[in-house]
Amino acid sequence: MRDQRTAVPDVGDYLRFFPYEEPYENQREAMDRIYNSLVRGQNVLFEGACGTGKTLSALVPALAVAREQDKTVVITTNVHQQMRQFIAEARAITREEPIRAVVFKGKNSMCHIDVGYEECQALRDNTRALVDAEGEYAQLEARQQALLEESQAGAEAATEARSAVMDELGDLEMRIEELEEANTCEYYRNNLVESQATDAFFEWLFEDVRTPGEIYEHAESQHLCGYELLKEGIEGVDLVVCNYHHLLDPGIREQFFRWLGRDPEDVLAVFDEAHNVEDAARDHASRDCSERTFDQALDELEETTDPRAGDAANVLEAFRDALVETYEADLGFGGKASVGENWTDVAISNSDRRDDLTLAFLQRYSGRGIDEDLQAARQLGQQLDEEYEEAYRNGESATRTECQTLQAAAFVSAWMDEGTAQGLYPVVSIRRDAGTDEVYGRAELYSCLPRQVTGRLLEAVSGAVLMSATLQPFDVTEDVLGLEECVTMAYGLQFPAEHRRTYAVETPALFSSERDDPDVQTTVATAIHDAVRMTPGNTLAFFPNYREAARYADRLEGQTAASIYLDEPGVAAEDLRQEFVADDHAVCFTSLWGTLAEGVSFDGDDAHTVLVVGVPYPHLDDRAEAVQEAYDVAFDGTDTGWRYAVEIPTVRKTRQAMGRVIRSPEDVGVRLLLDRRYSRRAKSDLGKYSVNGSFPHEEREELLDIDPEKLKFAMLNFYGDHDRYEGEPPAP
Repeated sequence: MRDQRTAVPDVGDYLRFFPYEEPYENQREAMDRIYNSLVRGQNVLFEGACGTGKTLSALVPALAVAREQDKTVVITTNVHQQMRQFIAEARAITREEPIRAVVFKGKNSMCHIDVGYEECQALRDNTRALVDAEGEYAQLEARQQALLEESQAGAEAATEARSAVMDELGDLEMRIEELEEANTCEYYRNNLVESQATDAFFEWLFEDVRTPGEIYEHAESQHLCGYELLKEGIEGVDLVVCNYHHLLDPGIREQFFRWLGRDPEDVLAVFDEAHNVEDAARDHASRDCSERTFDQALDELEETTDPRAGDAANVLEAFRDALVETYEADLGFGGKASVGENWTDVAISNSDRRDDLTLAFLQRYSGRGIDEDLQAARQLGQQLDEEYEEAYRNGESATRTECQTLQAAAFVSAWMDEGTAQGLYPVVSIRRDAGTDEVYGRAELYSCLPRQVTGRLLEAVSGAVLMSATLQPFDVTEDVLGLEECVTMAYGLQFPAEHRRTYAVETPALFSSERDDPDVQTTVATAIHDAVRMTPGNTLAFFPNYREAARYADRLEGQTAASIYLDEPGVAAEDLRQEFVADDHAVCFTSLWGTLAEGVSFDGDDAHTVLVVGVPYPHLDDRAEAVQEAYDVAFDGTDTGWRYAVEIPTVRKTRQAMGRVIRSPEDVGVRLLLDRRYSRRAKSDLGKYSVNGSFPHEEREELLDIDPEKLKFAMLNFYGDHDRYEGEPPAP
């Protein structure tokens, strides 16, 4: 990271970007520390509970430093509700201190004619070429007219010059006719030729902070391409609000910074919901290629007469056949009948040799050499890709064809060259096509170490703030993301402590092996029933998965006066949420890994009690084990992988769910963790299975152990003391 040690101005200067009367006490302290850290070019890990004003605590000092040092602030999230919050805060700031801010979304959501990236690129280039040719033609035509007048006045030199210009006009006219027959975009053409309209667009854009929807609608009304105008107008702005992939995808990031007109060291990055960065970075670092891509590549090669096609097909067909052989061997006879529509992994890794797919590929391949054949495939693929581009530009093709040979060859090259690299896990997956009923597979190089993406990024930018309500323990976050010498700060709930209770209810430890035990289910269902009955309003209940949520929803059906709402995968959660919050005595059963567990607020009377039932560890498949092993190796510890990859992320998800209620100083509520593993007392007999110690100290201090039989009395007393019952309270 570049050294930013410069003279530090009065930290109070940044308050000109603060849009409200006075910051909270902790908010002022956080802004001071973040401001000084960014001036020094340091990264900040900032944990703040609901009510600490995290967004402005990071955004205000970042904007001040950016203004002083001629930089751009990029604030990014993967949660839609948070993006709306950023827009609201940015709009409030512009009322106090003028800033130029842009909310940037990907092309797919902004395109008026619904074409893919490659098609858009070709349309854009064709359209610009046509407009440039028309402009050149207009200039030459004006020159020709001037020379004609001079020639008519008797200037012989003008006559000769005009003849040359006429020849150029003839050639250019033919070129324009060719371009007019090619594929172009009328929206982008208007960007180029309607200067008054584009000037008016930029004037409108920077009058306020516009949402992507507003930009799309305004551009559509003017028949302009809003996405391309954003790319053009984004250069040098003060603030950009965007999605994670604009920073975490290396290819997109390079283009994005180019549009900003900024080098990485001229960018201040703010990551919201930063506990999600680990998984997002891992996804962006992984690569895959499906059986269908290989099939299309082989069809493509069969249609070309290029002499390299044989060598290319030789190596790609061998890999494709090895892929099919590998997953069919795992399925066994009749196994395809059980394959569903979601991708399911087939374990192929081996501890003492290359993976099963590579071994099958080497067994099947015969030829002059894998490297030589792959080089031929890549070279031919590049040539074909250029031909497809030209055909689309010239209007010979209605769509921009993507070269499957190039994609397949690049993937196989990476598989062979990098498949044994530390942190990469080779895996095969299969799924069933719902439309054709066909079962097919894909190969994937799954990246276990997100710091390979985040470490480089956070080292390159001027400084970054990573903020979330659940970033602790900070040392784990630093290790996983590849951060060094971070400034860390944490602020707990600022709301009155007497307005909340947090209980570790000592129901049986819900290990997966115990979940089907009838006695265990009865104990847990009774505790849930008591919690719902004693809650004056709505209750949220989170479970390790949707199956467990459905199990206990069924058990409470007919046993409670509360309305029961069951969140299910594939069903719109927002519609369910709205129905739930409109009720006045209801319980919503959902998965902790679903969309309602974070980034969604249940304010005021929306919900008063929240339950987390069990310790919701994710499904521990081969990928999860590969991540654990990678962390063990990377951080030199036999238990590090479990702690870093499983326990800490799970506790963070639990803490996120707990934060869905008690969203303001006036809110009163109860937070319940139903599982002995959460209690202090469990540490003595459950040992490493206890998760109490994984919570931050201040949260452990609030966590009160309670027997399930006493829960209803404790809740009755708490809500009764706060006069939350209308009429007579429920009998315990």
